[in-house]
Amino acid sequence: MSPRRRLLLGGAAAAVIVALVVVAGVRIFGGRDSGVRPDQARPGTVLLVPGYGGSRTALSRLAERLNEAGRTTDVLTLPGDGTGDLLAQAKVLDDAVRAALRDGSSSVDVIGYSAGGVVTRLWVDRHDGAQVARRIVTLGSPLHGARIAGEGAALAPDACPRACRELAPGSDLLTSIDGPLPDGLPWLSIWTENDETVQPPDSARLDGAINVPLQSICPTARVAHGDLPTDPSVTALVLRALGTSPLTQPTACPTGPG
Repeated sequence: MSPRRRLLLGGAAAAVIVALVVVAGVRIFGGRDSGVRPDQARPGTVLLVPGYGGSRTALSRLAERLNEAGRTTDVLTLPGDGTGDLLAQAKVLDDAVRAALRDGSSSVDVIGYSAGGVVTRLWVDRHDGAQVARRIVTLGSPLHGARIAGEGAALAPDACPRACRELAPGSDLLTSIDGPLPDGLPWLSIWTENDETVQPPDSARLDGAINVPLQSICPTARVAHGDLPTDPSVTALVLRALGTSPLTQPTACPTGPG
């Protein structure tokens, strides 16, 4: 091989290596994340993201409790009844975030219930959410998938809508966000060991978040998946988490929603 050809091939190989490093850097470090985080002392609008199926009912009750505490809230309406592409749902969340910021909110707090927590994680990953999210709370979220979705995708794919397939353990979508959170993003993940829908319940565990199995602080609690947004102890944990005190690991069971 001539010296000139070796030089050209060497240059091409170097260019490929540089490109791979750049892509890896974008994937690992988030690319556009400036590292700037919202002021923790200035709570903004609270956006609540429903779960699979898109029902707003349970979250509307939690929103009312937040309103009583003086917070501005918005319970999102998800496209496709919450059963379609989770990335499209993350775009709906991003649109709501931008609208809140345009209306004068200094930042947003986000509550994701069930699959809404996966939507929130996608939003952080795909839309640089850590730069505008002051705090995030997820409730019973299958961040590593749900067994029932995996079974549906395998045994009855025609009856398992896109979001169902995306929530199958090991799906490409979930694998793409299976990594640590951006530094400095306060995130509380709560789940119940009595969860009959998200199995295993600790699919809600998230690297970099404050992780709280409800029964670890409330041993006698009997809270099903559908009860998480309305349970008084969970509501109390959410209200405290979205306050202005530092977000820390809870050590005692709250006695009520105040």
